[in-house]
Amino acid sequence: MRALNWEAERLLAQLQNIDSGFRLEILASVDSTNSELMRRARGGNCQPTLLVAQTQTAGRGRLGRQWHSASAQQTGQSLTFSIGRALPMRDWSGLSLAVGVCIAQCLEPRTDAAKAALIGLKWPNDLWWQERKLAGILIETMACGPDLYVVVGVGVNIAVPEAPGIGQAVAGLEEFAPGLDAAQALLLVAAPLTRMLAEFATEGFAPFKAGFDARDVLRGRQVMGMTRLEEGSAPDWIGQASGVDAGGALLVHTAKGMQRVTSSEVKIRPVGHPGSTPSPSP
Repeated sequence: MRALNWEAERLLAQLQNIDSGFRLEILASVDSTNSELMRRARGGNCQPTLLVAQTQTAGRGRLGRQWHSASAQQTGQSLTFSIGRALPMRDWSGLSLAVGVCIAQCLEPRTDAAKAALIGLKWPNDLWWQERKLAGILIETMACGPDLYVVVGVGVNIAVPEAPGIGQAVAGLEEFAPGLDAAQALLLVAAPLTRMLAEFATEGFAPFKAGFDARDVLRGRQVMGMTRLEEGSAPDWIGQASGVDAGGALLVHTAKGMQRVTSSEVKIRPVGHPGSTPSPSP
């Protein structure tokens, strides 16, 4: 595989046009970009930073799952990065949905009308392409003086991953954007995502709700919610997904009436979708 040209000077200039204090680091390897930025924040370093890893040795997803990033022999087959910024404290409900909208808009195919279907968003933090997971989002926060240090971690499959035991259908960016490598994808996403975080800090989820609604892959489908993640566990409830409310909570019609799902500890899967049967976490 050819070496990647990260165009670091161009990328840093874009970020510093938004915030002159931004740093950019591209690491050959790290356990997790999110973990590294959170460690720094706990040590008092809340500088705005874009941290990119060519390889992650212990990438993390939601609910403590492993994120299968590229190995050292597969550099460029995935894009893994985190953006950390200190922003005014407020209600951050719906942030993962807004991040998904921003990334989908940045990566949307633009050239081939036959492939111009929207990148879908699965509540609360996955991007889908043709019913398969394309990317995942992990958001973590901690207090930083009067502000909140927000770390947004993103993992995008460039190639379709071959890692065993993933437990769900997966997609790769190369399927609809051939020739777009990890470095080029980062250039498309990093600055818009950084601007979006500042907008969210002042406006909340409202400006992004329509964008999410247009990509909501769960709306109108039977879904099941699970708080027990062990293999063979039965769902806690089954109902019909009915979109999200103004705060980004998932609305589900169940036998007990409308449920408003907000907990990050609930796993949501469409009934009948590949991977909807409980299986080992990826």
